[in-house]
Amino acid sequence: MADQPDQPDQPDTDAEGPSADEAPPVELLALADGLPPVIETPEALADYCAALAAGSGPVAIDAERASGYRYSNRAYLIQLKREGAGIGLVDPIAFDDLSPLAEAIGDTEWILHAATQDLPCLAEVGLKPAALFDTELAGRLLNYPRVGLATLVEVLLDRQLLKEHSAVDWSTRPLPEPWLEYAALDVEVLVELRNLLAAQLEEAGKADWARQEFEHLRAFTPTVRVDAWRRTSGLHKVRGRRTLGAVRALWETRDRIARERDVTPGRLIPDSALVAAATAMPKNRGELMSTQGFHGRGASRYANEWLAAVREAAQMPEDQLPTRVTGGDGPPAPRAWADKDPVAARRLELARAAVGRIAEEHQVPLENLLTPDTLRRTMWTPPRTREPVELLEAVIDQLRGLGARSWQVGLTAQALSRAILDAEPGQSRLRSSVTVDDGSTSGTDGDPEGPDGEAPDGSSDSPSDSSSDSSGS
Repeated sequence: MADQPDQPDQPDTDAEGPSADEAPPVELLALADGLPPVIETPEALADYCAALAAGSGPVAIDAERASGYRYSNRAYLIQLKREGAGIGLVDPIAFDDLSPLAEAIGDTEWILHAATQDLPCLAEVGLKPAALFDTELAGRLLNYPRVGLATLVEVLLDRQLLKEHSAVDWSTRPLPEPWLEYAALDVEVLVELRNLLAAQLEEAGKADWARQEFEHLRAFTPTVRVDAWRRTSGLHKVRGRRTLGAVRALWETRDRIARERDVTPGRLIPDSALVAAATAMPKNRGELMSTQGFHGRGASRYANEWLAAVREAAQMPEDQLPTRVTGGDGPPAPRAWADKDPVAARRLELARAAVGRIAEEHQVPLENLLTPDTLRRTMWTPPRTREPVELLEAVIDQLRGLGARSWQVGLTAQALSRAILDAEPGQSRLRSSVTVDDGSTSGTDGDPEGPDGEAPDGSSDSPSDSSSDSSGS
């Protein structure tokens, strides 16, 4: 924490220490047992796995990836900590098989921060949790305004966690000692942080919400984007289907080269270069290299392939060129609802307001109460029935089908049903007398849970994207 500026006009009331209004400096978090060596031999891995299996309590776990440097999402360092075993820094690149580590962890609970960032790369090396606790998601459910790991450590543990190496190239070998210390600190106090957050969840009556969310996270897989090239920065400037086709061809060429070389696509040529070349349609190397953004090794080394992509788009039949707008499987953008379906627009307006009030009442972020996509899909294509009890039951089924957890269904289904009815002329006088609980108690007649707190059909929620905070690792 920076020193406070001098205040020469104020009386010096305490020359020996900080003034009453000045917060004391936050102690810098340090490794209690020092920095362990990197585990990169079978013998070292066997020793740590034995200690891990003999330890007690949950396992704190984190992974470092080379985001911004590599195409792949693989883990380049795995950090673990368990009571009795201490910290282990495992180099997954040094091993063909990490099954001994998976066996040592067994069904022990994992503690992660921003689990959706690390679960995919850990699954790639055979590590999958039987149970987990996500400290970032717990912070969100508790309505902390900022839920990065450094912030939660400072607020709850009164320690400062430096994040100066969060954006380095973790594929570097050997890894510098300051980077390793930074990585080890990410798991140093995760167990302590988990216990504090768990107690706060219990006190707030949100522990069951968290359990449902954590169980849902275990099935998380990253969303595979359809037509990912449409996310090219600056695409909105492109005019004409052939120019769109050139952007697509250039993007796909860059993606293939980046995947083969395992390098971030933007390190070959930036998005702006794709758009510029698609607009200019260069015919030879000279024209290409004079196009904005085409400079550096990636531009020149693969010049023939960039030109081939442009020629491919120039020669493509009209009916094979991409269109500006794709249908997709979801509802249109909300701004278009009023023109396409005024009643649906009114439903969405009422539902947003109602869900917002519920979120405020229960002190939970709106996007964690119900994802915007789930809300829009439910309001764009609601159940056909307008009989109140049947409608409520149908909304409950629809929310479940979209991946909403029982606690979310319990808090929002009634409000969404009312929004559907109130949006239609002549329906506003109809109200359902059926209530839905918050997903933590048993109920009947439309209750989203059976008598044992489980979905009546025994099915689990389908996975959906979870927001995360990139400061977590």
